[in-house]
Amino acid sequence: MKLILKNKKVLVVGLARSGVSAVRLLKREGAQVTVTDSADMDKLADALSMLDDKDIRLELGGHNINTFLNSDLIVISPGIPYRSEHLLKAKDKGIPVISEIELAYNFLKSPVIGITGTNGKSTVTMLTGELLKAYKKNVFIGGNLGTALTDAALANKKWEQVVAEISSFQLEAIKDFRPKIAVLMNITPDHLDRYDSMEEYVWAKKRIFENQGREDFAILNADDSYTPEIVKDIKSEIVLFSRLRRVDRGVYEKQGEIVTNISGKDEVVIKTDDLKIKGVHNVENAMAAIAASQLAGCPFLLMRPALKGFSGLEHRLELVRAIDGVKYINDSKGTNVGAVVKSLAGFTEPVILIAGGLDKGSDFTPLREFVKDKVRLLILIGKAKEKIADSLGDLTDTIFASSLEDAVNIASHKAEKGDVVLLSPACASFDMFKNFEDRGRVFKEAVEKIRQKAKGERLKASTLCL
Repeated sequence: MKLILKNKKVLVVGLARSGVSAVRLLKREGAQVTVTDSADMDKLADALSMLDDKDIRLELGGHNINTFLNSDLIVISPGIPYRSEHLLKAKDKGIPVISEIELAYNFLKSPVIGITGTNGKSTVTMLTGELLKAYKKNVFIGGNLGTALTDAALANKKWEQVVAEISSFQLEAIKDFRPKIAVLMNITPDHLDRYDSMEEYVWAKKRIFENQGREDFAILNADDSYTPEIVKDIKSEIVLFSRLRRVDRGVYEKQGEIVTNISGKDEVVIKTDDLKIKGVHNVENAMAAIAASQLAGCPFLLMRPALKGFSGLEHRLELVRAIDGVKYINDSKGTNVGAVVKSLAGFTEPVILIAGGLDKGSDFTPLREFVKDKVRLLILIGKAKEKIADSLGDLTDTIFASSLEDAVNIASHKAEKGDVVLLSPACASFDMFKNFEDRGRVFKEAVEKIRQKAKGERLKASTLCL
C-alpha cells in the first residue's frame, strides 16, 4: 500500500547518500521533513549542498528524543542501528520506523530484483543489470550499490526493471518490501559488531523473502550451509544455483559449463572460461545473475555477449598492475573473512597478503588453511593487526606496517617474479580511510608509485648501458 505522506511529520535519521534521496522523495510527496544526524554541519556540507529545498528542519550534531517521539514516521539510513535507544522508544510509542528501501518501494511501479548476501551482491547486481540492459530499454541499477533506490522512485521515467543491491542493514526495517525476484548469494560471519549473534544476522538477510508470494521467485546458493534451513520459511518459488552439483530447478556448473534447467530442460548458457571475470566466486556470481535474468525474461542469445564482456567492479579482485612479473590486485571490498577465503582460493601463485583495518567482531581462524597453503608473507595494517597476527601469524612470515602505503612498499621489496600482492583486508576501512573505495584508491596510487619508480630505474639502467 502506498504511503500517504502529505503534511505528515517525517524524521530522516542519517543524512548519508540515501538520506538525501529520501528527503527529496518525502518533500515531493508533501511531507514535513526533519533531518537529524550526529555529525555537525561542517562534516555534512556536501550532503547539505544537495538539498535544494530550504523548508527542511535540521538537527545536527546529535539527536533529540522529543523529535523522534513527535514524528508520524521515521526513515533511517543504513548506518543507523535499528535497535538504537531513540528508535526503540519511538517504536514503543507505535511510530513506524522504516528503511530507505521500504520508502522507495512504496513509490516504485516497476518489478524489482533484490540481491543480498554477505559477498558477491554488488557484482551480481551490476552483472544482472548489464544482462537485462541487453533485453530491456530502461533498467535501473542501484540500491546499496551506487544510486539510492529512492532515486529510482524520483526519476521521471517508467523503469522496465529495477535491479537493487540490498544490505542486511536495509532489510532490518522493511514492512512491505517485496521483490519479484529475490537473490541470496551466501551467508558467512560479518557485521558481528552490529549484530548480537549470527542468528540475528541471518534473520536480517532472509527478510528479503519475507513478503514474497507464490508468484515470486527466490534464488539461493545450494552450496551455502544456511540454505536448507532458510528455504523452509520461503513461500515463493525456489530456484537454486550450485558449483558443486546438479540442481533440480536452477543453474549449475558441469564440466566447465554453466547450465540452466529453469525452463525444464538442460541448456548450456556459457563456458566458464568465456567469462571475463575470473575465480570460482565469480562463477557463482554469474550463475545467480543468469538465473535472475532468465526469470526476468532475458534470452540466452542476449546474455552471452554481456557475460563475455563484463569485467567486474572496481576494488573487487581488480588487477591494478603487473610490475616486473608481480601482479598487484586490489580487493579492498574484501571486508570480511568469507570474502578473503574466496579470494585466496582462486590463486595458484604465491601470495603476499595485505590485510587489516577495523575489526567487525570477526573470527579470523577460518583463514588459517588458506594462509598456510597460499600466503608466503602476511603484511598487517590498522587496528586489527594484532588480533589477526594472533590468529594467523604462526603460519607464515608476518610484518606490521604503519600505513597502507608502507605495506605496499614492503610488499614490493619482498615480492619475487610470479608473486601476487593482494590487498584483501578482511576488515572494515573506517579506522584509516573514508570507506573501502578510498582504501582501494590509496592502494592503487601506491602501486602506481612503485610502477613509476621501476620505470625510472629501468630507464636509468638503459642510459648507463649506453
